[in-house]
Amino acid sequence: MKPYTASLDSGWRHEFIQTNNIRLHCVTQGEGELVVLLHGFPEFWYSWRHQIPALARHFKVVVPDLRGYNYSDKPADGYDLDTLSSDIQGLIASLGYAKAHIVGHDWGGAIAWHLAQKCPQVLNRLAILNAPHPQRLLQEMGSNLDQLRRSWYMLAFQIPGLPEWAIQQNLKDFILNVFRGQAVRKGAFTAEDHQIYQEALEKPGVLGAALKYYRNLLAPQNWLQQLSNSPSIVTVPTLMLWGEEDSFLSNRLTEGMERLISAPFKLKLIPQCGHWIQQEVPQIVNRELLDFFQSTSLSVV
Repeated sequence: MKPYTASLDSGWRHEFIQTNNIRLHCVTQGEGELVVLLHGFPEFWYSWRHQIPALARHFKVVVPDLRGYNYSDKPADGYDLDTLSSDIQGLIASLGYAKAHIVGHDWGGAIAWHLAQKCPQVLNRLAILNAPHPQRLLQEMGSNLDQLRRSWYMLAFQIPGLPEWAIQQNLKDFILNVFRGQAVRKGAFTAEDHQIYQEALEKPGVLGAALKYYRNLLAPQNWLQQLSNSPSIVTVPTLMLWGEEDSFLSNRLTEGMERLISAPFKLKLIPQCGHWIQQEVPQIVNRELLDFFQSTSLSVV
């Protein structure tokens, strides 16, 4: 297994963990209460490289490659939020823990929201980074032209086969445009970072699996079900960090979140920061996560 960036690899371990009838490749470091970091599209565990050593000084940090990504198993199905959440619930149990602090960015945030709604008993605290509540996103896509414009790629991903082919034909440019091209703080991504992300996406089956997340969420029957059901209230303490200049997601998606959360809730907007928040402003994210997880008293903000 490739030792990504030796200067960053400060004592973490690579291992495979069985959960929900699949194997997830995970990077782990530290001891103590469990913190699970969930990446988004088109990333893998590497997107948390700045958080792992900082959090591992105080916690046991486990960072999986989500189902279908990088070295994790790539089954033909199971890319719905119920199954993806069960993957993480099983991961926590396989590690011998009853609960975990869950941090999710982008698609990892969608899974984290769903897990908090469906299985609150396995969460200590929930941290969301530039990840809208899935039902709020679908509502905004249906009623807000600005968000629909930002989400054009989600609709394009619904075409069978074509997106995978197009991305594979132009993978180097795709990676450059998605990361540095959409970042506000361009220096967050080096040429080496882009190469590492490209190698992960080149693995057989990864792109097809990654796009199944979008195809499942936006399947007509799932979209209608999400929009017709009232969202379950989140009952665990929640922190939401949001880069204000996210080119993919409107800031409107952060409004009214307190109505979905019946627990201490803090929303912090980060100026001059885009979608890739934990990579663009890692020091701010690390400080906020540590303060949130270590705080003994939480108040609603």
